[in-house]
Amino acid sequence: MFFWKKILHIFLWLSLASASVVSAEKAGDSFDKVEIKTIKLGHGIYMLMGSGGNIGVSVGDDGVFMIDDQFAPLAPKIKAAIAELSKKPVKFMINTHWHYDHVGGNESLAKDGVIIVAHNNVRKRMSKDGFIKAFNKKVPASPAVALPIITFSDEVTFHLNSLDIEVVHKSNAHTDGDSLVIFKSANVIHMGDTFFNGLYPFIDVSSEGSINGMIKAADYVLSIADDKTKIIPGHGPLGDKKSLKSYRDMLVTVRDRMQKLMDEGKSLEQIIALKPNADFDKIWGQAFLKPDVFLKILNSAMP
Repeated sequence: MFFWKKILHIFLWLSLASASVVSAEKAGDSFDKVEIKTIKLGHGIYMLMGSGGNIGVSVGDDGVFMIDDQFAPLAPKIKAAIAELSKKPVKFMINTHWHYDHVGGNESLAKDGVIIVAHNNVRKRMSKDGFIKAFNKKVPASPAVALPIITFSDEVTFHLNSLDIEVVHKSNAHTDGDSLVIFKSANVIHMGDTFFNGLYPFIDVSSEGSINGMIKAADYVLSIADDKTKIIPGHGPLGDKKSLKSYRDMLVTVRDRMQKLMDEGKSLEQIIALKPNADFDKIWGQAFLKPDVFLKILNSAMP
């Protein structure tokens, strides 16, 4: 139940972000009961689950390296959870992409002196008002203090806590600014929202996301992972190569089925009525995106 309640907060926050009639106090109240769960992965690396995108943390002599920061109201709880792991300050924070459930804590962390890093397109999208067409939601521009102050185009490597931490851009997957974070020697990979473990993924076509890009990101990680690799998804429980392979195979199959029906001249309404992914719906379509909603998103994310 913890996981599914966490996922539902994504829709809640997208609604709150665009509804001016909702007070800031109510927005905060919706997160009062959220607990931050910490999972130890080894080599000083942890996965934190709360509400929104899963967080990655590396702790060691050089300080704290952080991946994503969920929603703004959760910043105090997240900081408290990290303080239980290390008394060192957070030095760097990577945004895997621009969505609110991954960058909401940026402002609070930046005011603490944390250096925020992301792909060029993340800063561009955060700097202006956005619109997520799939949910018909306007997303206001982030305040200047919350923007990444270091950006990159292809990849960047951090040498911290006796680890070489590779941050690699994968284009046009979940968005146009996705980053994978690879702790090679620790055999841990954070995939951001290019991996939704156990549920149909949201592909943000408004931000240049695509089904083929999602598949390519999964293929890349599968090519460098082994049977002992621990894979942090953007949403869902901790994964591994086997669970990522199942996810990737599902994406390929639903894409190919959709393409076949589109080639036959079927309308979106006809495709939805046919329930082409009924076999997958029982596993992947029971929480975040229901089958009909996923088909609509998939239809728009096709090449």
